[in-house]
Amino acid sequence: MGTILIRNGLVTDATESRKADVLVKDGLIAKVAPEIGLSEAGEGCKVIDATGLVVMPGLIDAHTHYHLVSRGTVTCDSFPQGSRLAAFGGVTTVIDFADHNKGMNLVDSLKYRLDEMAPGMAIDYTLHQGVYGHGYDSTIGKQLEQLKDLGVKTLKIFTTYRNTGYLIENRDDLLDLFKNAKRLGMLVTAHCEFNPMIEKISDNWKGDFSPASHAKMRPAEAEGKAIEYFGSIALEADCPLYVVHVSSECGLNAVRSLREKGLTVYAETTPHYLFLDKSCLEGPDASLYVMTPPLREKSDNQALQQAVIDKEFQVVATDHCAFTREQKLSSSDCRTIYPGIPGTEEMLLLLNTLKDSKADLSMSDVVNLISTNPAKLFGIYPQKGSLEVGTDADIAIFDPSEEWTLADDNVHSASLYTPYRNFTVHGRIRTTILRGAVILENGQYFGKPGNGRFVAQH
Repeated sequence: MGTILIRNGLVTDATESRKADVLVKDGLIAKVAPEIGLSEAGEGCKVIDATGLVVMPGLIDAHTHYHLVSRGTVTCDSFPQGSRLAAFGGVTTVIDFADHNKGMNLVDSLKYRLDEMAPGMAIDYTLHQGVYGHGYDSTIGKQLEQLKDLGVKTLKIFTTYRNTGYLIENRDDLLDLFKNAKRLGMLVTAHCEFNPMIEKISDNWKGDFSPASHAKMRPAEAEGKAIEYFGSIALEADCPLYVVHVSSECGLNAVRSLREKGLTVYAETTPHYLFLDKSCLEGPDASLYVMTPPLREKSDNQALQQAVIDKEFQVVATDHCAFTREQKLSSSDCRTIYPGIPGTEEMLLLLNTLKDSKADLSMSDVVNLISTNPAKLFGIYPQKGSLEVGTDADIAIFDPSEEWTLADDNVHSASLYTPYRNFTVHGRIRTTILRGAVILENGQYFGKPGNGRFVAQH
């Protein structure tokens, strides 16, 4: 692991941008200063000229599903492939998910996922642990203590998917979970779609099951109702709540209402809910755009974009869950289409383009949404999400000015498509550095499966 001197860049963190040099030694940030001489860097130093470029902390995609086994198949972006496409997007750490496997307790489920990931990941990672109804019992408090000892402090729960066993139906069990999370300083993250409403719509549905019907069968009101429901439990337990992938203005208004009641609510949205709408669910490629929750109205895009500008969202993440075109297009029935889309690679490009169109959004705001805030909320800051001296030298060097058009053949997911095709975006990652090692430079990828490390949450 050598020494790297990054010179003449616009060093940008969550608070400011300034002209500075960055010195990397032994995998750590050694110095950030207005000017660092070659003599200080030493012989054999790799020099990167970052003139005209933004030098930022490595990005964190706080919501991914690489190599997810689901519905009798597996997502197409394996751990090596997910690491590769992430590097092309400047992402050096992802927060993936450990399912609560049937027949296993939480600790064994976590260890199973870690054993799966370790040989394939070429970037760093930590995990959210699913807590599902099928395995919920009175030992949950002890299991959570053991999870915390293993370095995982974030939990994932659902208000839907009763048929799969994900849903924790008993409110007292949910209250117990939130109280244990409060006791242990853990964070509950929630997929919010109110199951009774969704099942009632489904049971009485008279329409077809085309992709366009997906948005009608899982309406925004179900999201808002579920956020209210989880929020009432979190309020009773005096425990913060993190709402994943807010998709609608209705959901956003529910978050606002809970905040007015005094609850600490952290809210996440995704690029697809910011930039895609339900018109994508029409036409021959409609199945490519099915995910859960579904795409909403253009007015929802606009409301969520404004909420990003107004700093009502703490995190933008992608919910990257990629299937191949063949997998997606194998069904046109919204009940059986594999749900999910790729997105990790495009995350920064889309947000930078939004920033360029909005006077009240800065590059520091973008860094906060997709690096620093996720690191802080999920207990890996300042090791990740910062450029502080002594922390991991995870760095993305970004050309903010290049303008180009996204296409299926110029992104790197094994899905071989981008849901943002024909989007003109601003910016391109030039270099991605993971713990002092260059893993991407000028379009060449150097990451090695197995070099990624699990990052314990604290």
